[in-house]
Amino acid sequence: MLNCSRPDPPSLLEALQPVFSLSSIRPVMDMSNPTNVSIDFTLLGILGVDEKAQVLKTFIWQELEWRNNFIRWDPEQCGSTWITIPRKLLWVPDVVINEFMEKNSAPFVPYSYLFHDGLVIDKQPVKVISSCRLDIYTFPFDIQNCSLSFNSYIHLLKDLRLNVSSTVEDIFKNSKEVMTTMGEWELVGIAVKISEIPAGDEYYHEICFFVSVRRRATLYVVNLLIPSCFLITVDLFSFLLPPKSIDRSLFKMTLILGYTVFLLIMNDMLPVTGNTIPLINVFLCLCLSLMVASLVETIVITNLLCGSAHYSPVPRWVRVFVIHILGRLVWLPPKPEDLEDTVIQNPAAQEMKVSSLVVEDRGAPEQKGSLDGDKALQELRSLGRDLQAIHLQVKQQLVGSQSSEEWIQVGFIIDRLLFGLYILFISVSFITITIMWWQSYSTSGL
Repeated sequence: MLNCSRPDPPSLLEALQPVFSLSSIRPVMDMSNPTNVSIDFTLLGILGVDEKAQVLKTFIWQELEWRNNFIRWDPEQCGSTWITIPRKLLWVPDVVINEFMEKNSAPFVPYSYLFHDGLVIDKQPVKVISSCRLDIYTFPFDIQNCSLSFNSYIHLLKDLRLNVSSTVEDIFKNSKEVMTTMGEWELVGIAVKISEIPAGDEYYHEICFFVSVRRRATLYVVNLLIPSCFLITVDLFSFLLPPKSIDRSLFKMTLILGYTVFLLIMNDMLPVTGNTIPLINVFLCLCLSLMVASLVETIVITNLLCGSAHYSPVPRWVRVFVIHILGRLVWLPPKPEDLEDTVIQNPAAQEMKVSSLVVEDRGAPEQKGSLDGDKALQELRSLGRDLQAIHLQVKQQLVGSQSSEEWIQVGFIIDRLLFGLYILFISVSFITITIMWWQSYSTSGL
């Protein structure tokens, strides 16, 4: 029990002088008794997350409480129930944050509260740059769970024991109320775990706070996902352009060029990672790949439609797989063959038919003609051959050969198939993005 000569702070400070000389030892009468230290903190702000360096930057207000058994005075005799004392004059527990990566750059608070019953309250701001294992697979809908582990640097469990002075619900509530930063991240939950860390035959006491933060995805949805979906949708509707009359490939090349420039501009918004590739990178690569694939498909279709007359007949496996199987799958079944169009009449056969008729006519004595009649029949036969040749030539130009029609049919089937794959991909992507966004904002992250 300290004795004060007067009930004023100077006399109280004078009475505390013998205690200040004991600041280098743990403040207990019996060294076998542990010192109980209560830990509390308030998260004032989330300064940012560095995916490349795998660190979380936060600003907290740390509060430690313990009891100094060397100090006790009568408030009436000394005139005060508490006094502020420079921290360097008292014993302070060596409680550190294990995940600390840099020196604390927050403003230094040199004083601690000292109460008449020996209770010491030490409060100070801490700018925590802590290591954190970041998982950005679901970027920009990711929730990061980082830990802040408090323990003593040299004191074992038998010397120093840690406990939490407030509940995690109060810590989370107070942090949400006083948090002023409105950056990219928001606090979604805090959990705590008290454990004993083995160190040889002894143990250390550790309190681990798990801080869950969620990324605000609106910026990335507006600037990355929605423009990508718009461009891929425009590329989808380009399949409705007729490839014969409009240069569809030029339109698709313009889209690819614009999308490439867009990705280069927005590259800084994507996270830099080591081992894990975010889903959004896969989505953007798929969009670009589909655009390139549609351009290649347009080149092939245009080549088939414009040069099919010079190709060899369609192979059997292509006819079976593409025309008969894929054609029915995309609602383009093979056209029924028209025998009247495919049978090519032989001019020699027609000539033999006409000759037989002439012979029959000559066999009847009553219908025999003169020499002029024979010449007329020859002219008719010559005229029939010429008309048949003209008929076949016009027919080939208007209808085309059967192999040319099959190649054109293959082109239309492939065009329709890729159009269906585009619709499927865009539908699945939109639904997946919507579900992930909804789940990200509906879960607590704990």
